[in-house]
Amino acid sequence: MNEQQQPQDSNRERARLTQPVGQQEARKLKARRQQHKALWLGFSVTGLVGWGVVVPSLLGLAAGIWIDARYPRMHCWTLMLLGLGIFVGCLNAWYWISRELDTIRRDQEEQPENSAKEDKHHE
Repeated sequence: MNEQQQPQDSNRERARLTQPVGQQEARKLKARRQQHKALWLGFSVTGLVGWGVVVPSLLGLAAGIWIDARYPRMHCWTLMLLGLGIFVGCLNAWYWISRELDTIRRDQEEQPENSAKEDKHHE
């Protein structure tokens, strides 16, 4: 019985030592596959955030110029609506960035669970 237990203990020890190595290898392979994708994702998020700030700012500026031209008053609507457009654009950017960060965090939390499932599948 002792002879049978020794190979089982050896297999358990081997599995315990190889599991972290396999998980690290899987993460590296996934990172290599997604490296090109991550670059374009970064560009798209930057563009999305940039346009998300620029468009409301320009709309506020245009509305302010139109109001100032039609209804001249003591207050400068152009500056007020430009400021409002920048504020709305920054809120928009904050929303998109926080959404992307939540997605990244979820993917990272799911990754150890998926690698553990893959390891059990390979055994």
